[in-house]
Amino acid sequence: MTDDSLVRLERELGLFLRRARAAGASVSRDVHPDLDPSAYSLLSAVAADPGTRASDLADRLGVGRGTMSRQLGRLERLGLVARDADPHDSRSHPLTLTAEGERRLAVARTARREWFRAALDSWGPQEIDDLAEQLARLNTALGDRARATWRDVHGS
Repeated sequence: MTDDSLVRLERELGLFLRRARAAGASVSRDVHPDLDPSAYSLLSAVAADPGTRASDLADRLGVGRGTMSRQLGRLERLGLVARDADPHDSRSHPLTLTAEGERRLAVARTARREWFRAALDSWGPQEIDDLAEQLARLNTALGDRARATWRDVHGS
């Protein structure tokens, strides 16, 4: 691994993240005009794991619990997410999408996939699969590094 390779990777990832944030803002507005760019990711995460708790979601997405609580509160006020009562733990409130949340997420997912389909029109299926695999590897490596750093800082 050379410094030139790392500089190029850093530059390309920075550009990718800026474009992803812009696309995320657009998709979130498609879900609801009052949502911030993180809303699509939150709705997707709740849809993928119905019954998840806010603290688990915060850990998985790498955000603070206070931030997560505020973001989920907004989704709840908009009628997109519900916090259910856990009969075994009064402090726990498993999250689910409401019917409106499911409907709006489905619309946004369709729009997002069409956007990717148009952007990657000249790519072959194997190229897309290869990119997805490499991004999964990158996400795993970055997550491992973030956890190691957290343990170094917090001593756990």
